[in-house]
Amino acid sequence: MEIQLDNITAWVGDFFWPFLRISALFVIAPVFGSRTVPVRIRIMLAVFITVILIPNLPFYESIEPFSAQGILLIIQQLAIGIVMGLILQIIFGALIMAGQTMATTMGLGFASSVDPQNGVQVTMLGQLYLMLGTLYFLAMDGHLLLLEVMANSFTYLPVGSPLNGGQIFGDIALFTTELFLAAVLLSLPVMVGVLLVNLAFGVITRAAPQLNIFAVGFPTTMLAGFVLMFFSIPILVPLLQNLFDTGFSFMRTLVNG
Repeated sequence: MEIQLDNITAWVGDFFWPFLRISALFVIAPVFGSRTVPVRIRIMLAVFITVILIPNLPFYESIEPFSAQGILLIIQQLAIGIVMGLILQIIFGALIMAGQTMATTMGLGFASSVDPQNGVQVTMLGQLYLMLGTLYFLAMDGHLLLLEVMANSFTYLPVGSPLNGGQIFGDIALFTTELFLAAVLLSLPVMVGVLLVNLAFGVITRAAPQLNIFAVGFPTTMLAGFVLMFFSIPILVPLLQNLFDTGFSFMRTLVNG
């Protein structure tokens, strides 16, 4: 049996190009790219999904990986996977921002811990909203939806197809502004409530200057913030649903466009 070099290159390319896109997604996507997930597990999962997808992928010409065209194609496949994972990271970042804004308003900005997913210092409320968002993401099978969008990307955006990088990054910037606006709306009830409490204590201080406002105001502000958080929990689930629906819709738009 004779095996030519062109056949070997084609066989390697059938696995190599999809593997680059999928592995780049697993590096940066939430849950999959968490620091608590070992690198070996990510690689094995990327290999497993690539092997499953290979029979259903559209045909594309074999390209030498170490040529100039191959290097550009490597960058392109990595960029597609990173962009898809970045969209979900922006959603989780908006939840962290909402928790940090509320913590700072309530006086809990000093209470922080290491986020196991990103490895950075995050306030306790930011960590709480991140955990709630992660649990809801898994409960709605968001990880399976992400894999579905990734699989469909090889049909609508096959290997070697041209990309409009400027338009893609411009759309991501606009998408980021909308999500952080949602984070502000999520933290707005607590911010407004705590602001009213502080204004009330300001009036009390003017009326009774001998009152130790620091001994009374700090725990009262914190208690008011927790009460407002408790009453704002019912709006958290539809807001999370809207955020993730918007993220996956935007992701499909980028892949199809």
